Amino acid sequence: MLRSTGFISPSSATSATAVMVNADIVFTIAGGPIRIVDLISECISANGATASTMQWQSNPTVGSAATITGASASLANATAGTTVRLAPTALSTAPVVVAAASGGVQLGTNVANNITVQPGTLKVVIGVGSTTGTWKHYITYIPLAAGVSVV
Repeated sequence: MLRSTGFISPSSATSATAVMVNADIVFTIAGGPIRIVDLISECISANGATASTMQWQSNPTVGSAATITGASASLANATAGTTVRLAPTALSTAPVVVAAASGGVQLGTNVANNITVQPGTLKVVIGVGSTTGTWKHYITYIPLAAGVSVV
């Protein structure tokens, strides 16, 4: 049995900027599972009036897909600078939406829960209809094994 005594430090990845469409793959996880430290989406260009909602889904290479959040509040008319952040209190908890008018400033969730996901993909589930504005996604994670990557 191999045993590591070293600390694996947090890593991060950023997605491309794009319109959010249902079932879009945002991140691909390879080499082992990760613990999500933070997952935030930022509106880059304004959305139209479509009452889109978003949630996250883990689609592992082995096993079945599962949503890891509830659906957010409507993203209709979100302006550049609006943010949507994972709130890991339960797998059914909706991400928190903060408008650009409030600085898009998110308060960290002070809970002991951690969401771990297996190698595979993280996708967005977009309800109602695709966003018209563009979004960028950021993830901070702790790899649970050496050699894990998220792109």
